[in-house]
Amino acid sequence: MYPDHNTPAPTPPSAGCGDSCGTLPECAPLAVPYVPFQQTGAKRYNQTDALNNGTLYPGLNLPFHIKSDGRNVVSGHLAELQALEFVLVELSLYLDTHQDDGEAFELYRQYAAMEKAAREQYEAAHGPLLQRSAAGEKTWASWLKDPWPWNYVEGGTK
Repeated sequence: MYPDHNTPAPTPPSAGCGDSCGTLPECAPLAVPYVPFQQTGAKRYNQTDALNNGTLYPGLNLPFHIKSDGRNVVSGHLAELQALEFVLVELSLYLDTHQDDGEAFELYRQYAAMEKAAREQYEAAHGPLLQRSAAGEKTWASWLKDPWPWNYVEGGTK
């Protein structure tokens, strides 16, 4: 049998109130409805602290009670490369809304050069990190050889 669209659906007991009431039911998920606006020239973490805290900007660091201790997360060449890439993403997001911040753009350029050098150094030691990096190799087989980057344990292989 088809449902009767003229009869209102029953309200589940956990729903609390209707949409226009303005209060959330007790079972509503935790939300962070406010993110501080980034100011031009705001303080920044170094790349290691940025990756560990999940943001480049201390003013946007909203730690939660269950946060794991991330102090020694970054170590080794691959982790350093990931930290540099993280900072580039954070700076690019900032520059999307602060395109006139010349200091931040210069910092972006410096980190881009550092990331490029770190990636080239990593790939020279371990092989291509990305498929497009294999274009500079002699054969496609260099991309397919083991171990893959995620198979590495810092200081050796799995």
